[in-house]
Amino acid sequence: MQEVGLLNRPEYIEALELWRQGRFWEVHEALEPLWLRLSGPERELTQGIILLAAALHKAKDNPKGGWRNFQKALRHLANLPQNYQGVRVAALIEETRRALEKGPGQIPPFPLL
Repeated sequence: MQEVGLLNRPEYIEALELWRQGRFWEVHEALEPLWLRLSGPERELTQGIILLAAALHKAKDNPKGGWRNFQKALRHLANLPQNYQGVRVAALIEETRRALEKGPGQIPPFPLL
């Protein structure tokens, strides 16, 4: 049986589309059930992405809260390779950082390999 890549899972397909629409709370909702079932680096990646989405959502009303979630995300993503499971992790972190710096309503790209 061929293993399904993380980004090919229905939860990620939905979450990536929601991210592109700027619906960051819904990104969290789409990925959380999968995150609960994952382990190891895949769980860390998914938790980091959930927290980045939470940072962007929270920043709309509370910029400090957005930055707190961003810092939490870094703890989950810091030990992953720059490119992992089809995601350019370092680029995703940087794009999210830029969006938070620009202010509410920014939709950063989700860099894929």
